[in-house]
Amino acid sequence: MERLGYFAMVALLRLFSILPYGLVGRLGSALGTLLYALPSSRKHIVHVNLRLCFPGKSDAEYEALARDHFRHVIRSYVERGVQWFGSEKAIRKLVQIESKIDLEDKNAPPTIFLGFHFVSIEVGCILYSTHSPAASLYTRMSNERMGELAKRQRGRFGAEMIERSTSAKKIIGLLRSGVPVMLAADMDHGVHNSVFVPFFGVPACTLTSVSRLARLARARVVPFVTEVLPNYRGYKLTVFEPFADFPSESDTLDARRTNEFLETQIRKFPEQYYWVHRRFKNRPPGMPGVY
Repeated sequence: MERLGYFAMVALLRLFSILPYGLVGRLGSALGTLLYALPSSRKHIVHVNLRLCFPGKSDAEYEALARDHFRHVIRSYVERGVQWFGSEKAIRKLVQIESKIDLEDKNAPPTIFLGFHFVSIEVGCILYSTHSPAASLYTRMSNERMGELAKRQRGRFGAEMIERSTSAKKIIGLLRSGVPVMLAADMDHGVHNSVFVPFFGVPACTLTSVSRLARLARARVVPFVTEVLPNYRGYKLTVFEPFADFPSESDTLDARRTNEFLETQIRKFPEQYYWVHRRFKNRPPGMPGVY
């Protein structure tokens, strides 16, 4: 039964990849509205995160923001069709690029492209891999078959997919050889190699891997954000200037700076950040759980 469900889902995603993008996006938004009306643990997590990060809003404002977010999250799952199975031409057509650096520079220094978990992060990573060889870190999924599908489709334009638990030695080797590495470090992956620093004023367990990799590989850290454009016009990939004086001598300070940058970006379109994740899963000693 599980195998049948998998093949049905793949067939559906392939269908979505050939339907008009606007139609697929509207379908995803409608499905998100429908699912938001049902009680769920993810809905609870969204509300907890929003109340922690944006205190002082009214119940109606939290409700509206949470509903918009659910629409975007479910829509992003539906749009995996074009992201995983769409042609290179189709993806390039959907994504606008605004970059502060030369993405075609063959003499660029070792580069870590630092992404953040906005709902459309995948399409930004996939688009970059159509321009230049790259490596991308991923987290293993609990569903092995789905994980293999995601890994294969995300890397189908030549990106080397590297599991997050891989030895740092391999990642550093790629960076030093001139292959950019794309990663995100804004989720709670446990207290190992992490520090507690503020995220919207709330202590958040934040990875320090970006600083350590950049220091060892002498790499610049270039943040990027992919946003969903209004009126079903596709996406926009914004590549920013490299972080100045990064890494510093303090991993904690670097993690704090990264969170501050992310907060600035989230405020531009808060409904698109991945609030369904338990960002405050781990808490500093003595602080109670929030979920």
